[in-house]
Amino acid sequence: MFVLTLAISACKKTVKKEVQQEDTYVADNYNKQEVDIEMRDGVKLHTTIYSPKDTSKEYPILMQRTPYSSRPYGEVNFRKQIGPNVHLMKEGNIVVYQDVRGRWLSEGHYENMRAYIPNKTSDQDVDESSDTYDTIEWLVNNVDNNNGNVGIWGISYPGFYATYATIDAHPALKASSPQACIGDFFFDDFHHNGAYLLSYFRATSLFGTPRPNNDQPIDTAWYTLPDIQTDDQYQFFLDAGPLKNLNSFFEYETVDTPTMRPDGKTDDFFWNELKEHPNYDELWQSRGLIQHLDKSKSHVATMIVGGWFDAEDLYGPLETYKNIEKHTEGYNTMVFGPWDHGRWARRNGRSLVGNYYFGDSISEFFQENIETKFFNHFLKGDGGEKSGLPEAYVFDSGRKEWKTYDAWPPQGVEKQAMFLSEDQELSTEQKEVSGIQFISDIKKPVPYSEDIKSVFTPRKYMTDDQRFAARRSDVLVFETNVLEEDLTLAGDILAKLKVATTGTAADWIVKVIDVHPADTETNEEMQDHLKMSNYHLMVRSEVLRGRFRNSFSDPEPFTPNKKTDVTIKLQDVFHTIKKGHKLQIQVQSTWFPLIDLNPQTYVDNIFKADEEDFKTQTHTVFTDSSIEFSVLK
Repeated sequence: MFVLTLAISACKKTVKKEVQQEDTYVADNYNKQEVDIEMRDGVKLHTTIYSPKDTSKEYPILMQRTPYSSRPYGEVNFRKQIGPNVHLMKEGNIVVYQDVRGRWLSEGHYENMRAYIPNKTSDQDVDESSDTYDTIEWLVNNVDNNNGNVGIWGISYPGFYATYATIDAHPALKASSPQACIGDFFFDDFHHNGAYLLSYFRATSLFGTPRPNNDQPIDTAWYTLPDIQTDDQYQFFLDAGPLKNLNSFFEYETVDTPTMRPDGKTDDFFWNELKEHPNYDELWQSRGLIQHLDKSKSHVATMIVGGWFDAEDLYGPLETYKNIEKHTEGYNTMVFGPWDHGRWARRNGRSLVGNYYFGDSISEFFQENIETKFFNHFLKGDGGEKSGLPEAYVFDSGRKEWKTYDAWPPQGVEKQAMFLSEDQELSTEQKEVSGIQFISDIKKPVPYSEDIKSVFTPRKYMTDDQRFAARRSDVLVFETNVLEEDLTLAGDILAKLKVATTGTAADWIVKVIDVHPADTETNEEMQDHLKMSNYHLMVRSEVLRGRFRNSFSDPEPFTPNKKTDVTIKLQDVFHTIKKGHKLQIQVQSTWFPLIDLNPQTYVDNIFKADEEDFKTQTHTVFTDSSIEFSVLK
């Protein structure tokens, strides 16, 4: 026992020493420089440069542009890790972080998802594309020991800037990896198909609080996140009532801002944009990046990375990959794993989303064998088409294994429709048409999670057990018999609903669920009140605000009691419903407070709806509704 104790003690000391070495690795091996790079319009952007102390060779530049700060500030203060992953950090690269225009220590005015200017006529016509171009131009001409090749990466909002960099790209930009990249704020993050994600309410001030002192650079946070003073966000938002009752959370006591009101307060400009632009109008259309990817330059190799269970940004990376693929002939690949938002950048060993376990070292595998290989090939290697990576590196979240394909969706995918039926059956054959009714009670909306908590941005629900919802009378359930062979879903899903409502407005939510067998073993991380036995794994889900069923720009009410087509595109999946499991569909009309509560009475602007606009209604789903899957044969 004494010998064993000594061995354990020695092991702990070794691990502690390794952790300490990791913490000081950047400071020990890199020099740090901070510069303010002048853009073509004279605005200076704060930029931090980490360069290897070993100057015996040249290195590529790996950069990230961010609205979240390039901290820590000060040339004696170092990050504990730099670059996309630890491998790229340790083998040596010049790593650059930059505060984007109008954020933190960079000058200028910040615009949330700044609109692209396609035909610039003067140096005053600036956007994120021109700022990236000007930054790269300075870096390749002023940073010692660079080899003239630049790569860019970023997750979430920085992923948006990584995509932006490919448009009208600098010749030195050779590789870009947009990861969980925002593509359009009407379909990512704060909206899903026009429905406002109330669950992101607390994140609004992060993007919409004006900087004080007439927008001067600042090195400390100038915004505060709303404190709802409860752990029960469902009850908080239910008690709050209409969205307009939340306005007071976004009126700030501040000084010397360009948007100061006569009463000395300042409004949150992002909240104002949300509430004044409920439809897909010119504001949102101009800021979307997806529609400009025909301007991506083919000399920039792209690797789009996403998570199949990313609650924030799933639309963005999928549509970014598909549109670059459609419009350019350059190198373009995609990697999708069993991750929530940005999980692939961590090193967690066991890979889970919420309660659901997918395997071991999945993120580590991506970092070492995919991400590092991509950047090294295009920044240090010959940069040819033969990178050693496939077109699509995708993880089957049902079989829990990686697959590689020459195209996405893979060759061999076929469309297969399944119909809803009155006896809760999901069948490949349409039966007699009838209507199934349920009451959508605005006082008791369907929760998106059974957890009692308040979260900044929800993620866990993407793999939550859906039994709590299946047992409600306002959630319709349709499922197959136990499958006698594997069913692999690979690609997008279309829910072709035929519905009616006694009201003039409604939301429609469709969930695709993998029902596990009763003998499935429970993993160690499962919440105590749950078991994997009969677990209802949510594989994909989506909402459509019914007013936008024909156009996101020109909403229209429902005609009461009239049968109406509502088609919902669910984002791509790669999931095998295994033999012995069942495929289930749930249909509902509320999903609270993930999305805001629909009044179920048509109003021009839901952000300005009154208490009396909210009415309980009866909805009908007809059994000639179908779900169209992309099935890999």
